[in-house]
Amino acid sequence: MNRISMQDTYVLIMAGGVGSRFWPKSRNNFPKQFIDILGIGKSLLQLTHERFQKICPQENIFILSNEQYSGLVAEQLPGLPRENIIAEPSRNNTAPCIAYASFKISQLNPLAKIVVAPSDHLILNETVFLKKIQQALSYVGDNDALVTLGITPTRPDTGYGYINYNKEENEGVHQVLKFLEKPNLERAKEFVASGDYLWNAGIFVWSVGSILTALAKYSPAIFGLFEKGKTCYNTSDEKAFILENYPLSDNISIDYAIMEKAENVYTIPGEFGWSDLGTWASLYEVVDKDEHNNVFSGHTINLSDTTNCMIQIPKDKVAVIKGLDNFIVVDDGKVLLIYPKANEQEIKEVSKKIVALCGDDFA
Repeated sequence: MNRISMQDTYVLIMAGGVGSRFWPKSRNNFPKQFIDILGIGKSLLQLTHERFQKICPQENIFILSNEQYSGLVAEQLPGLPRENIIAEPSRNNTAPCIAYASFKISQLNPLAKIVVAPSDHLILNETVFLKKIQQALSYVGDNDALVTLGITPTRPDTGYGYINYNKEENEGVHQVLKFLEKPNLERAKEFVASGDYLWNAGIFVWSVGSILTALAKYSPAIFGLFEKGKTCYNTSDEKAFILENYPLSDNISIDYAIMEKAENVYTIPGEFGWSDLGTWASLYEVVDKDEHNNVFSGHTINLSDTTNCMIQIPKDKVAVIKGLDNFIVVDDGKVLLIYPKANEQEIKEVSKKIVALCGDDFA
C-alpha cells in the first residue's frame, strides 16, 4: 500500500454554508461553522482546521467559502496563508468550488491527493478518523478511485443520505453500489437492519488526477469552464478570471455531478463519533448533560422542574426557567427562541417568516 507524503496531501475544507437550522444562533452573516457551538472556546471551523494539520502542512489546507465570509475565515485562522482562502463569488453548490480548487491544486502539485471535508461536523474519536483518512489516502495513491468515508449507522435516521455498498473488501475498501437520498422512516429501518448501508458523511478522498478525469467525463461543462483558466491559477490573473467565470458554472453538488454517476467510487466504513450537527437536537445528542438531561451554555442559570432541554444564553445574561421539558431555548441577544425539540424541523421555515416580517437583520 502506498504511503502518501504529507507534502503531497491537500485538504479542502468546505465552509460556505449558512447553517439555517441553527437559527437564531447561526445567521447569514455569522453561520454555524464560525460559532463556538460546543461552548469550548473554539469554532467548528477552528476545530476542523486543527484536526487536518495532523495529516498535512498548513500551507496545503484550503478553505472554500463564499467571499462574504473570507474576512471571518482569516480572522479565525490567522496562521493560514491568505491565498489559501478560496472565496467563491456566487453560491453554486459544491461541484464548481471543488473543480476550481482542484485545478488550482493541480497547478501546484500534479501528484496531489486531496481530502474534501465539511467545516461544521463533529468528530469525537479523532484518532480513528485520521486513521481512516490515511487509509483512504493510501488507497487513492495506488488506485484511480473516488473514496467516500461512510458512517456505520447507529439508528434509522431520516436526516442523512445513505450509501449502499458491497460487503466484499480490498484493503478495507468497499465498492459503492448506489447513493440514496434521505429515506422515510420505514426505508431507513430497512437500510439499518440489512447491514448493507452507511450514512453519507460528505467526506471525500481522491487524487487530483482522478477528480479532474471524473469532472471531464461526467461534468464536462464545469470542467471546460475551469480548464479555460488553467494558465491563471495561482497568478495575479486568477481573481479576475474567477469573478467573471465562476457565476457561469452549473449550480450542482459534487454528489449529483460526479459521485452518483462514476463507476470508480468506493467507501471506507467507520465509527468515529461523527455528527453533522445539522440541528439543535443533533447537538443535544452529543454534548454533556446535567443530572436532569439538560444541556446549558451561558453564564448563570436558575432551573427548576426543567428536563431534557437544550439551553444557550449569552454570557452576560441570567436565565430563570421553570417547568420546561424537551425544549430548545436559544437567546442570541437579538432573538429569543423557545421551541419544542420535537418540532425543531420547523425552525428553518419559522426563521424565513421572521425575516419576511422583521427584515434581513434577522436572517
